[in-house]
Amino acid sequence: MTKIAVIGSGTMGNGIAHVFAQYGHQVALIDLEHKILEKAIDRISQNLDRQIEKGTVLEDDKEEILDRIQTFTQMEEGSKHADIVLEAATENLPIKIEIFQKLDQICPKQTILATNTSSISITKIASATNRPEKVIGMHFMNPVPVMKLVEVIRGYSTSHETVHQILALSRNLDKVPVEVNDYPGFVSNRILLPMINEAITTLFEGIAGVEEIDTVLKLGMAHPMGPLQLADFIGLDVCLSILNVLHEGFGYPKYSPCPLLVNMVQAGHLGMKSGKGFYKYTIGSKEKTVAERFKSNRQY
Repeated sequence: MTKIAVIGSGTMGNGIAHVFAQYGHQVALIDLEHKILEKAIDRISQNLDRQIEKGTVLEDDKEEILDRIQTFTQMEEGSKHADIVLEAATENLPIKIEIFQKLDQICPKQTILATNTSSISITKIASATNRPEKVIGMHFMNPVPVMKLVEVIRGYSTSHETVHQILALSRNLDKVPVEVNDYPGFVSNRILLPMINEAITTLFEGIAGVEEIDTVLKLGMAHPMGPLQLADFIGLDVCLSILNVLHEGFGYPKYSPCPLLVNMVQAGHLGMKSGKGFYKYTIGSKEKTVAERFKSNRQY
């Protein structure tokens, strides 16, 4: 049994805590406020109920899984005894640097410091610590309890031992780890985000509507979700942030965010989490309709 600390209890953080607890690990889930943590535990409980309905978790195991998760509002209290700390805070470099600097002071020298970042340099984060050989990327996919992939990102100084430990830990969670090197966007988002950006540009230029673009990718390329719906699911602000990292990291025009995406984020239309993106979402329901702005086939 490994002692895990998870920093950040949002969508990714609570999913990561859920999976570690499900597979027998003690988890310290850390966030700024008790009410945020209570919401996270409620979400984990709901997701366990879904797994019970599907037969992937036994009803008798639910309480044991939840009992393995303790919540903390103080980083030091929650992470000082951890074997591995996994940061799942917002996708913002200064915030991550601050967290890793604190963790480097709090945690024992043998503790591995991992980040769930989807695009930010592991090497840059590691440089803020005195243990760069023990800093690594562990990029889970959303929703964490369902998706099998974990991108394991080796920073410039990450040791072989650290990589092997994280690969083994990922397999222990019944995930499929894929080792990649540390360059902007890694593999998943270096390929995915340009596709999403091109779908947004196709809409922006009036070539086709939201549902038409998504249908072409779903039926023509066997994607389970169209790129515009997927962008809403990821969060348009997150998509924009990753594209900016790619653009700044490589300098290639192909990574330049579509102006429509920039405008939507500035307007607060962030996708599912704000209730409106390319689609409009009904709170507490899986129902969606094309957002009013995009119902006519025109340039935006």
